[in-house]
Amino acid sequence: MTGEIGFVGVGNMGGPMVANLLAAGYAVRVCDQDQGAVQACVAKGATAASSPKDLADQVETVLVCLPTPAIVRDVALGPDGLVHGGAIKTYIDLSTTGPRTSVPIAQGLKEAGIVALDAPVSGGVSGAVAGSLAVMVSGPHNDHGHHRPMLEKIGKNVFYVGARIGMGQTMKLLNNLLSGTALAVTSEAVALGLKAGLDPKLMIEIFNASSGRNTATETKFPNSILTRSFDGGFGAALMFKDVRLCLEEAEAMGVTMFVGTGTRQAWSYAVTKGAPGDDSTVIMRHYEKLAAVEWPE
Repeated sequence: MTGEIGFVGVGNMGGPMVANLLAAGYAVRVCDQDQGAVQACVAKGATAASSPKDLADQVETVLVCLPTPAIVRDVALGPDGLVHGGAIKTYIDLSTTGPRTSVPIAQGLKEAGIVALDAPVSGGVSGAVAGSLAVMVSGPHNDHGHHRPMLEKIGKNVFYVGARIGMGQTMKLLNNLLSGTALAVTSEAVALGLKAGLDPKLMIEIFNASSGRNTATETKFPNSILTRSFDGGFGAALMFKDVRLCLEEAEAMGVTMFVGTGTRQAWSYAVTKGAPGDDSTVIMRHYEKLAAVEWPE
């Protein structure tokens, strides 16, 4: 049995990661506002903490996997945050927050003697369940090396991006910009094809045999859009958040992103016109409405 670790945020992504850590022999203490999610982890062998501070009073290493920068900031540095714990030595952020959140959090934790690592993940819920996530780590090299075996239990591809906090976050934002662009532009192309009378299943088959192949054509369309299940496992609001954060970084650094700006506009539209909790694959429905086309039976 390895030493006990902490995990804050055990929802759609965090819950499966905790399950994989437990299966690998780690003792895991968990914390989440959703007590149902906590109890699901407890049923698999985890123990529960009452708050981030309570967690950080009991374990030296804490991983967090949370949906927004504001929540991550509050969990790390808030009044009942990890920074006030008496045992914590290392904080590992698996969330997607962007460097303008991760850098000041790391500085705040450093002042309390806590080492921070960025380790945002990619691969969705299916990757979290399978333990096949890509993990993009930045921070002190020695600490990365020490914790790499643990990270390899949640992701089969662990990349060390660099020593500077924020580099891992930037890498993740770039990845999600490409993912969000692929899904949006493929939806645009399919909507146009529908308008022209083409069969959507055949379009995707041809894209995947041709140079238009991408993550949307390979997985999202076959699994979630052609089936009309719209259950790709990644929310439209989260996609918009990640694309927006990436464009904010580009603007801060003076980097022009013509296509990225269009991608941000597409996801802003999808979130504004959609329903709370929409999966990102629902963007296809918006393009169908805009093109005034019916999905064939």
